[in-house]
Amino acid sequence: MNNWLASLGMYDHPAQREANDALWDWIAARLGAARVPDVPSGLERDRAPHELWPDPQLLFGQACGYPFARFHKDHLRVLAVPRYGAPHCEGTRHSSVIVARAGDARGVLEDFRGAVAAINESASNTGTNLLRHTIAEQCAPGPFFTGMVRTGSHIGSMRAVAAGEADLAAIDALTFAAADASYPGLPESLKVIAVSRKVPALPFVTALATPDAIAVLLREALLAAMAEPALAEARKALFLRGAEPVDAAVYDEVLELERFADLAGILRPEP
Repeated sequence: MNNWLASLGMYDHPAQREANDALWDWIAARLGAARVPDVPSGLERDRAPHELWPDPQLLFGQACGYPFARFHKDHLRVLAVPRYGAPHCEGTRHSSVIVARAGDARGVLEDFRGAVAAINESASNTGTNLLRHTIAEQCAPGPFFTGMVRTGSHIGSMRAVAAGEADLAAIDALTFAAADASYPGLPESLKVIAVSRKVPALPFVTALATPDAIAVLLREALLAAMAEPALAEARKALFLRGAEPVDAAVYDEVLELERFADLAGILRPEP
């Protein structure tokens, strides 16, 4: 018996959970019809996504691009990259919005030199890597932040900025678009002062240990789910417009952004 796991925890805010359950239930039923044994009957929500990425029992999940490229190429196989329909997304690429408090008098990124940043995790692409790269790309080189506050989530970073515990945060465009449905008023307490460059969206993945034949069935089921009429409302809640197979090497792009920020002298958070 396989103790396989399935997770869609990267975008699983309260108003999206029913949609994620519907998406997985449909994929799981298709896998069951193809006689894949021991398909998980529900999504894993007791463990954070980053805890599952190195787990050889991960049958289906979604990974952040930076930790995938830096740490998990030996653990994960990319199934497909999603196409999202939220603002600041285009095709299979997405970005981060750099936010400050709505009432902050500062209006452009350079005005925030000497600020404190809120980051969700040090290894986050959208919360840290794209923040550092955007500063390096849009502002004069040299030290910028005086400190970083680690919050554990994009929503935590939004709340930290709104409460005045930090001045800036980079928020994944999908999370920012989804926030109002689950956390009413939170996006309105912030203003967008910059937008990062677009990078490949978060890949759907399976453990590298997943048998090749099952990985093929997973990809087929995922791509079919993107066109299934019965899942139209679920896809809408998740901003999903489709998915495409992709070479895992495309995620190396985010490592180049990290090097660019390092050369510009932008503060790197402690691991």
